[in-house]
Amino acid sequence: MSTATAPAAAHPRDGRPPPAWAVRTAHLIPLAVLPSGLWRIALVAGVPLGAYEHGVPARTHGWESVYVVSLTVVSEALALLALGLVRPWGEVFPRWLPLLGGRRVPPSFAITAATAGAVGVTLVWAYATRGMLVRDLTVEGDGLGFSPAGFALLVACYAPLLLWGPLLLAVTLAYHRRRCRD
Repeated sequence: MSTATAPAAAHPRDGRPPPAWAVRTAHLIPLAVLPSGLWRIALVAGVPLGAYEHGVPARTHGWESVYVVSLTVVSEALALLALGLVRPWGEVFPRWLPLLGGRRVPPSFAITAATAGAVGVTLVWAYATRGMLVRDLTVEGDGLGFSPAGFALLVACYAPLLLWGPLLLAVTLAYHRRRCRD
């Protein structure tokens, strides 16, 4: 006699394949977040990125380095969660979660969380970009202590973050259509 519990009854809308464009878009999200993370890791490692403090290349130290690496890991992990909107593992809570393990993820929960995340990262990176541009236009030079090449590298690494929110919103809409509509 088996003591294994039977899986929860599948909902008729579960397991539908997502559109190919949504799968590609979900895979683009972690790739859009990656350049900024690599830039931060390089800063922690002491790679000269064109940022200067008092004529010396900028570098993080101590707890600041821990924070920067943690920010990178958390950002990339959150970006990878977008794959749950297009993969079967995103339709069921992991078994190791107390009380919820193995149960169906309510689409409203996933949609609300993903939409809030998309709006949040859009606002954060739009505000950061606006602040950087305003500072660049109102302060002599870039106002951050970067060489022109270093500033160009910073922009090239952080500009893709502006795509994170809109891409996540598009994948969330595809998830909503797939899981909530007949």
